[in-house]
Order: sequence, then structure tokens, then C-alpha cells
Amino acid sequence: MCRLFETIKVLNGTVQSIEFHNKRFNRSRAMLFGCSDRRALQSFIRIPRDYLHGIVRCKVVYSTDVEGIEFARYHKRSIRTLRTITCDGIDYAHKYCDRSGIDRLLARRDGCDDIIIVKGNRITDSSFCNLVFDDGEKLLTPEAPLLKGTKRDMLVSEGIVLQEEIGPRDLRLFKVVHLINAMLDLDECRVSIDDVYR
Repeated sequence: MCRLFETIKVLNGTVQSIEFHNKRFNRSRAMLFGCSDRRALQSFIRIPRDYLHGIVRCKVVYSTDVEGIEFARYHKRSIRTLRTITCDGIDYAHKYCDRSGIDRLLARRDGCDDIIIVKGNRITDSSFCNLVFDDGEKLLTPEAPLLKGTKRDMLVSEGIVLQEEIGPRDLRLFKVVHLINAMLDLDECRVSIDDVYR
């Protein structure tokens, strides 16, 4: 049986964006395991005293039910360069613990800090983030990412970011790409399009 996980940001003892994590958690349980009950992740999370201050990464591992919870201090990765990697066979529609397919693509980054995965001639995600492209006027995210992240869902639902099909040739239309995930907001990790290698 495959296992999945949620990465949840805890800021000064407060769990962030829990409704979006619950939505994905219950959707994956229903689709992969046939679970019809809805669970609330916050009922499982007990933040240890040592993690009540600062930015903390909470990792919830689950299948049909929650199997484990880990806490760790968050340390942001430094991402300054990206390389596009094409792989039409990659599938990461759920947040699987087994990331071996993505790790194999990441191993091809050829000196860059991270990758942009191209599938079916469409831009999808980086190895650990959804992508938001900035042309100076609007913010666009790929319509068909590998994984619909919680931060992406929130920004789309609030109308801050629009969804659009983006191909590799469209990269020249943008100035900056933002890497976002549950731990990273817009503008916290941005890469100039000049530093995206093809």
C-alpha cells in the first residue's frame, strides 16, 4: 500500500492553511483507498513545546489513516538556478512518500539548484514546488501541475494567481518564476527567467 504525506507550516504554534490540507488529505484517501469518512488533520496534530515558536515543518504521513507525525525546524533552500527537464511518463498526482521518479529527474539538473519538469510539452512543477510565473502585470500558474499544492489552491481560490497552459517556449514572456509550497509564500523564493536553463 502506498503512503502519502502532507507538509504543513506551523507558525509560532499555529497550524497554517489547514482547510486546504484537509481537502487534499481526504480527497487522496477517497481516491486511492476508497475512504468515505472525512478526517480533520488538526485533531491529530499536537505541537511539542520545543516547536511552539518560529517556523516549523510538520510532516503527516498517512494512508487510510494517519500513521505518523514529525516536526522539524524549517530551513529554506537556496534556489537561484533552474533547468528544464522533459519527462512525459512522470506521475505525481498525489503527494506520495515515494519520490523516486522526481529524484531521478532532479539528478539530471546538471549543476542547477532545481528543475522545471516539462510533461506533454507543458510546464508543470519544480521538484518540490508549484510554479508561478510573473510577466510584470499578472501572475500565472500552470493549468496542469503534477501536484495541486495547497498554497497554489489558496492563491488561485483568492484570485491572486490565474491558471493557464504554459509551454517551454512561453518562458521568454516572463521575468520571474516564483516557487511556492506550503512553506513558501509568493516572493520568498524567486528565480529570474534568465537563470532558467534549457
